[in-house]
Amino acid sequence: MHEKLKVIDATHIIADVAIPNTINLLREGRRRVLRQITEERKELQEPLEKYLPEQDTSCREPNREEALAKELALSKQLIKKVKGKYSSHVEKQVRLLQETVEPEKKRTLVSFVDPEARFGRKSKGTKFAGYKAHIVADESHIVTSVETLPGNENEGNEANVERILEKEDAKGLRGEAVVADALYDSLANRKNIARRGMKHYIPEKRKTKKVNDFIYSDEEDKLICPKGHASLGKTPYENGYLYYFSPTFCRECERKVKCSLNKERARVYLSDSHLLFLQTDPEQKRKALKRRKRIEAKFGEVKKHHQMARARYRGRWRVAIQVFMSFIVANLKRMIKLLQIKENRMELALSSG
Repeated sequence: MHEKLKVIDATHIIADVAIPNTINLLREGRRRVLRQITEERKELQEPLEKYLPEQDTSCREPNREEALAKELALSKQLIKKVKGKYSSHVEKQVRLLQETVEPEKKRTLVSFVDPEARFGRKSKGTKFAGYKAHIVADESHIVTSVETLPGNENEGNEANVERILEKEDAKGLRGEAVVADALYDSLANRKNIARRGMKHYIPEKRKTKKVNDFIYSDEEDKLICPKGHASLGKTPYENGYLYYFSPTFCRECERKVKCSLNKERARVYLSDSHLLFLQTDPEQKRKALKRRKRIEAKFGEVKKHHQMARARYRGRWRVAIQVFMSFIVANLKRMIKLLQIKENRMELALSSG
């Protein structure tokens, strides 16, 4: 019998903007800062005029590196000149310009036209610009909760998972287990799911672990090595435990050369997260992960038939409405199909009786 599952996953949505290069993005940022100041002050202060971008000639720049360095210098000067001196509306534009000038790692701002859209990744080698729809679906493929995130947001982090599970709690929607992909692998997520009385079927990000050669005994809280020897005890170590074995067994073990630890006395680190992972039923986990894949069909449906592949509006709250309405329509279609299946079964049962 299948467990009552909650499937958590996210899909990307392309922003409804043209993506400027960094030179043009900096120029547009300065235009917007100065335009906002002009609207409020009715006239542009003389010292700020030099920061107005010249007509866009980025396609004809003889040296793009020099042009970029020039735009960065002008943008930094303008930020220093106006920061903290004008209204909150000006400050908002200044913050966006500063994010472009001094990104934490790489550029994440897509465009000033839709300043809430962000660059993100669909996979390791594929980038996109826009948003993410983060959802929970039940075992009947009905989407029960949804959130719209910026494209650079990690949907698997603790805050995002907790927030969407809280939405499920508020509706009184209970499940027996939560299934998600390896992006959700963390001790915090496993604990939050377990705290709600649900099992967690989440694969681990790291596939190769030395501890995988050992069997964990839940009843005795011990590790069993490939030769059948049990650990003698454990000691706390960095969000987990070191399980240690008898040096007598390890020193004379015939597998010592092949052993992944290859030490006089084996010590195996077992993190709290991996311990929770080991406590889930492997067969149930395999079945749950297989059923999880069906959520891709739901994403495909709303993108192909309800135009959710690309945002129709600009701004996170507008895109959130589009996402919400798309899944409402998809849910209604699914409900009608489920009712038809139920009706057909009843007719079949009556005819066979």
